[in-house]
Amino acid sequence: MKARYQDLGNGIYCIDTDLYRPHMAACYMVREGDAVAFVDTGTYHTIPLLMEVLADQGLGAENVRYVIPTHVHLDHAGGAGELMALCPHATMIVHPKGAPHMIDPSRLQAGATAVYGEDGFARDYGKLVPVPAERLVAAEDGYAIDLNGRTLTFYDTPGHANHHGCILDHSSRHCFTGDTFGISYSEFDTEKGPWMFAPTTPVAFSPTEWHASLDKLEALQASAMLLTHYGRISNVAEMLPKLRASLDSLAAIALDEESAPEGRVDRLRERIFFTWLKAIEEHGCNLPESDIRKLLAVDAELNAQGLNVWLLRRTKSKT
Repeated sequence: MKARYQDLGNGIYCIDTDLYRPHMAACYMVREGDAVAFVDTGTYHTIPLLMEVLADQGLGAENVRYVIPTHVHLDHAGGAGELMALCPHATMIVHPKGAPHMIDPSRLQAGATAVYGEDGFARDYGKLVPVPAERLVAAEDGYAIDLNGRTLTFYDTPGHANHHGCILDHSSRHCFTGDTFGISYSEFDTEKGPWMFAPTTPVAFSPTEWHASLDKLEALQASAMLLTHYGRISNVAEMLPKLRASLDSLAAIALDEESAPEGRVDRLRERIFFTWLKAIEEHGCNLPESDIRKLLAVDAELNAQGLNVWLLRRTKSKT
């Protein structure tokens, strides 16, 4: 597989991680002179593609200074340990709550293997490589990173995950948002622009914290948001209320099912699909329902599971 990537200008490259299908998941390379930072890495299988992009730019593993997973979900950080192993001068920058899982990824691997099975895990994610603790910085909110004189700032942004951070590039005023600024697949773009939704995947969905994180991102006045799923969103002011509405809609669906736990995940999945299908139609996208369901099957399942975990936490907190 040849690397698919796009030069976004300002020394920023959007790289397709080749997870499941084209343009589903990305990571980003930031170049300043001969120094490079990767924001998110994709999976273990993605790393040869990142090495290819470096070579295309006349660079090598020795030029990588930072590896910065926005959070430790495997589509974002599954390849981070392998990338660190290949890049002798790199330091990992990661949320304090994600750091232990990068140093010892055994719990991440066990959890994912329980969900996907050993064969499925190997096929989609490969393996997880530990990162030596001495090569890792657990970044607090506001931590500044110097990339050859170019400043990147790490911000704590819980809501999607409690180990999530976003990174502002002060040079371009672009913000790398992982999943905090939602998901927007190009298949649903219309003349109205992108269509987006909030990913409520397990296990730490928190709508209150997520809204506060969106407040923080809004205050940065970024010129664009760079989504892992997928690409650049430039009309930030227009998209922000739509993302907030998606977040509130999904939380409301969950709360409506709070008192009926039996069979709840299946009902949540279908209610999510119903909401999305209606929104996509109103957005002017004319894809057949079967195609939409296929494109969003993984997201609907993960969103339903995440909402269910949130409801289980709410129930436990009341006892």
